[in-house]
Amino acid sequence: MSIYLDNAATTFPKPDAVYRAVDYALREIGVGPGRGGHHKGMEATRLVFEARETLAAFFGVKDSSRLIFTHSATEGLNLAIAGLLQPGDHVITTTMEHNSLARPLHRAAQGGVEVTWAGCDRSGLVDPASIAASIRPQTRLIALSHCSNVTGTVQPIAEIGRIARQAGVVFLLDAAQSAGVVDIDVNECMIDLLAAPGHKGLFGPQGTGVLYVAEGVELEPLLVGGTGGYSSSSAQPDALPERYESGTLNTPGIAGLKAGVDFINVTGLEKIRRKEALLVFQVIQGLKCISGLTVYGPDNRDLHCGPVSFTVEGLDLSDIGFTLDREYDICVRVGLQCAPDAHRTIGTYPEGTIRVSPGFFNTEEEIEVFLKALREIVNKR
Repeated sequence: MSIYLDNAATTFPKPDAVYRAVDYALREIGVGPGRGGHHKGMEATRLVFEARETLAAFFGVKDSSRLIFTHSATEGLNLAIAGLLQPGDHVITTTMEHNSLARPLHRAAQGGVEVTWAGCDRSGLVDPASIAASIRPQTRLIALSHCSNVTGTVQPIAEIGRIARQAGVVFLLDAAQSAGVVDIDVNECMIDLLAAPGHKGLFGPQGTGVLYVAEGVELEPLLVGGTGGYSSSSAQPDALPERYESGTLNTPGIAGLKAGVDFINVTGLEKIRRKEALLVFQVIQGLKCISGLTVYGPDNRDLHCGPVSFTVEGLDLSDIGFTLDREYDICVRVGLQCAPDAHRTIGTYPEGTIRVSPGFFNTEEEIEVFLKALREIVNKR
């Protein structure tokens, strides 16, 4: 039986309710919201509204119209960065970022925005003091990931949020690895912009995501066009969420995303967190018992979320990943995981690491099978 340990990329499998919700939206609704006053269009509108309300409540968003549906966290991050920043603005980020955040910032820098890359320690943790020390009069944005997709390091976002708020700086959080696993309240953590994908910890389908835009934060849209309303005007509407949702929404995907969040609410976020933390700890302890193997990331379990990265001395990582896949039917991720600066930070560039990311539907027995397979591979060297 196949063992899937790449949940940091996409959670698999999904709760059964997610599959049913997607199927229902495709078979029984079939259209997008705002596209016609007939009953099919009205049902699609109701479904999307209920999903927006569910997601907003999940993140502590009081006004659900400020919760924008996107096709990914990447789209949300691009909208936040390109829509907010102007030439001459200054941004603070870290050296542990995924390309979904790093590349939009690099492009902004080419357009006249200055970016400070705050260094992190070898476990991937940033010191909030270094963020505070980097603030200037021109600082417009602090942007970083909540949890590293390479090391699983959880950053102190509440403290960083306070620093940003006190300085009058917008705080953008990339919650790609934490949404659905760690409790996030945008008010308590003073988050002004929150980007999250649907297909990871929220258990939704690929092609879904959200961006929260706090009151008082104005963004220029990435796309303009049909919004299902305000059709008499040639200008893009100012009203939210329509201002940022041009084009037909992914109604089946949004239906599945709502079902995924409903599953989290029923199951309990803390239960999901405990289960994944147990499996992660099992992986780390097992890896540390294998000779010649180095595990990266924080030793403190409270600072670790999801992904576990490691290397094996004297062995090609790609060969290990290939062998696990072909001979043992175990899926892991090998390489730079779209985060080259993170690997430079922890000292694993350019080869990268093997990343193992257990999910809620994995079992302790599966982790033992993986560890046994890895020991067999390593012992053959």
